[in-house]
Amino acid sequence: MNGILLPPAYLAPAEYYSFLISGRCTVEQYANYNRHTYANRCDILTADGVHALTVPVEKPREKTLIRDIRISYSSKWQQTHWRTLCAAYLSSPFFEYYQDDFAPFFSRRFTFLLDLDMELQSLILSLLGFRAENIRLSDHYAPAGKINIIDMRERIVPKKNSVSLHEESIVPYYQVFSGRFGFTAGLSIVDMLFNLGNESRLYLMRMRPDALLAAASSGQGTDAESRDINIF
Repeated sequence: MNGILLPPAYLAPAEYYSFLISGRCTVEQYANYNRHTYANRCDILTADGVHALTVPVEKPREKTLIRDIRISYSSKWQQTHWRTLCAAYLSSPFFEYYQDDFAPFFSRRFTFLLDLDMELQSLILSLLGFRAENIRLSDHYAPAGKINIIDMRERIVPKKNSVSLHEESIVPYYQVFSGRFGFTAGLSIVDMLFNLGNESRLYLMRMRPDALLAAASSGQGTDAESRDINIF
């Protein structure tokens, strides 16, 4: 199976994690920052519907590498994010089980956005029962079309669900507000984790058949180094 090149993401969608656990993965750090990505935002489901949580960043120069983007603390965004998560998921089956794992991220001050993204990713993979230490950050920038693994950098983005999952791979699961809105796909992995707990692992593995990766592949990839993600 070819490797996969992913963009960095803040509490990424479940679909992102289905790719992340599928084989050799590299997370891009040398691309220029683009605010229209999941690098500093995620979507959750609240009593009012889908709600975006956005990490504010210091205004970057015209072209700033994602690895150099600094988080802004001019507003109390951490307090806002945590309160919103609590309000949305306190009644979910597993929020109380996981809340002590996530709470420190909403009081600890990270300087760089990429560090926040990667440490949350490491935590979530650990909670799901997957090893995170073998995930690589890219060691240089490779333009699209000039790489030889599956390039998902421009396909996992907000506002267009560009990750084409086969219908049979999308299995609705219980959500706190599904009675009001029906099943809502494309949400942050925490929605699944807080609602399904340990079963999230099995759900993600059902979402990652080889055909899914083949469908997502456009014949592009990267020569950036990557390693397998191992299952405990």
